[in-house]
Amino acid sequence: MSSSALWYLGRGTGIVALVMFTLTVVLGITTRSGRTALGLSRFGVADLHQTASLAGLGLILVHITTLLFDPFAQLRVLDTVLPFLGHYRPVWQGLGTLSFDVLLVVIVSSLLRHRIGQRTFRALHWGAYAMWPLAFFHALGNGSDAATWWFRGLAAVCAVAVGTAVGWRVSVGYGERGHNRIPRRTVP
Repeated sequence: MSSSALWYLGRGTGIVALVMFTLTVVLGITTRSGRTALGLSRFGVADLHQTASLAGLGLILVHITTLLFDPFAQLRVLDTVLPFLGHYRPVWQGLGTLSFDVLLVVIVSSLLRHRIGQRTFRALHWGAYAMWPLAFFHALGNGSDAATWWFRGLAAVCAVAVGTAVGWRVSVGYGERGHNRIPRRTVP
């Protein structure tokens, strides 16, 4: 594969991954609400959330792998786990690395959800709220398409979608349906 093909594949998978993780955050908030969406039951929304997150993970793995072999990107294996050490725009690349590290914690905690318990899972899963802006700013600062009109438009749509969903999540009217809350027992 030529270096230009690697570059285009790395760029393309990064951009589509941003869209998939935007969808993942919005669907995750919708899933937590217990509501239906897009003509799907709440279980369908949860399945779509999981599918979008795993597709995003696959895209990120391709994004990283292709950029490891791309001579222009100068990405090293170490740069994929330790942030801010890269040669090319180290701050922006480091945000991508941090985002990937948080993504791994969120994915692993999701896969081990039944072994680590609901409380631990939920605490680790809150990392998604940190992962998305890290990835978003990585794309804006490190992406070679960041100055184009179409990417800025796409980034704006992603930001509005996540901002709206998070705004809804923290609003008084959010309310979680279908989640039974068990009160904590107090020791007499």
